[in-house]
Amino acid sequence: MPREICPSCQRPLKVCYCSALVHIPNRIKVLIIQHPQEEKHPFNTGRMAHLCLENSELIVAETLPEQALARLLEPRSALLYPSLSWLPEVPQMEAGTPQAEGLEQLVVIDATWRKSKKILHLHPVLQQLPQVSFEGALSSEYQIRHSSLENSLSTIESIAAAMAQFEPEGDFQRILRPFKRMVALQTMNVGE
Repeated sequence: MPREICPSCQRPLKVCYCSALVHIPNRIKVLIIQHPQEEKHPFNTGRMAHLCLENSELIVAETLPEQALARLLEPRSALLYPSLSWLPEVPQMEAGTPQAEGLEQLVVIDATWRKSKKILHLHPVLQQLPQVSFEGALSSEYQIRHSSLENSLSTIESIAAAMAQFEPEGDFQRILRPFKRMVALQTMNVGE
């Protein structure tokens, strides 16, 4: 008999995190481009962020037609992605700068590192966007899924950190409530 699945978070009811979902108003739209394999992953946090942010859009695709992507990027956008040596040099967007004042949309790729690189290679226009990245030691609370890159955060943790910088008046740490609930539920149910 198949397990009952929550229609909102798409998790089994036993580990549904919807009771911890929050609704946060945000001025800067968050566009999440999610790889199709991530959509089906039980611990994907891109969907979780989308469920919490009032001004967000979730697109599931590995490739997007050029015109569709151009439409999606019409608002003044920046890409939330680490500074990696293989990416072209683009301006870094930092909170509090004149460039950041006009930011209308934060573009986030929700995928494994390997799949996110593929999405970037398939869409050079994303590589040309001003970039938002973090410096220093980062510590993730994502105990149930590990990254192949050191010093990395989950999608929802990255969004929370970026939005806290660009909209400091908002309480974006609250977005981590369902994330923490999911991690707690999963670690409690590991032995079952």
